[in-house]
Amino acid sequence: MSEMTVGWIGLGRMGTSMAGRLVSAGYDVSVWNRTRSKAEPLQRRGATVVDHIMDLADRDVVFTMVSTPAVLESVMLDEGGLLTGERVPRVIVDSSTVDAGTSERLREAAAAKGVAFIAAPVSGNDKVAAKGQLSIVASGPRDAFDSTRELLEAIGRSVTYVGEGERARLVKIAHNLFLGIVTQAMAEVTVLAEKGGISRTDFLTFLNDSVMGSVFTRYKTPAFVNLDLTPTFTPVLLQKDFDLGLGAARSMQVPVPVTALVGQIIAGAVAEGRVEEDFAVLLPLAARAAGLELAPDGTDVSDGLS
Repeated sequence: MSEMTVGWIGLGRMGTSMAGRLVSAGYDVSVWNRTRSKAEPLQRRGATVVDHIMDLADRDVVFTMVSTPAVLESVMLDEGGLLTGERVPRVIVDSSTVDAGTSERLREAAAAKGVAFIAAPVSGNDKVAAKGQLSIVASGPRDAFDSTRELLEAIGRSVTYVGEGERARLVKIAHNLFLGIVTQAMAEVTVLAEKGGISRTDFLTFLNDSVMGSVFTRYKTPAFVNLDLTPTFTPVLLQKDFDLGLGAARSMQVPVPVTALVGQIIAGAVAEGRVEEDFAVLLPLAARAAGLELAPDGTDVSDGLS
């Protein structure tokens, strides 16, 4: 492990789990969050909590993990932002899911201050992150990526470098489109099986042990079986990613008819107020469309992460 000092901006569910991996690995980590109380669990584990974003400017590397492009631009460029002072970090690594245009603007602003900017979005949720099982895709200057790779490898189980610029952003958006499509397909076939008299537990046990099973289907099985919609990723956030993906497809003239249809289904979930539940809410919505009322199976099933 190197002597790099690390800063972290953004301690939602994902940010806390990811920053916690670096603290557990023994790195010198300082953290900032708009709501300071959210940083206290990491403080108890050995992180330093700072009161101002600019207090992170002396760090070698600063990670950001925030909810929207607007928030990312704010923590970088608004008064007191990371790129507004005389002192700046050597590298910024952003793991937020944002559009390529925002990322490019921030990359240019960072370069103007002599700061390398790495886009490093991730695949997985906070539970996956806490277990060090995230998949990370990165793009930006190769030398800056190489210098920070050990930090990324301390956070996730795999790190893929895809080149310069904003390529990692497109990879993540394409990934999240697939996430929504797979979830909707999984919901539809599960409802079909249950309406035919097959329990969700039995159907998903078979599916997970078949060639069509995956890390994702196994992970989502407890939510589907017991209707636990405690949010890991909300329909609102998924809708944001579908909007970004459909916009990218239009700009590159790539037909995505299945993606467009699933995007409408997700928009419908949001429109009827299913905004604070997990995106597994696609299952009860598919069941309702089939005239089927679901109840929890009450079965203790594995999420594949244990």
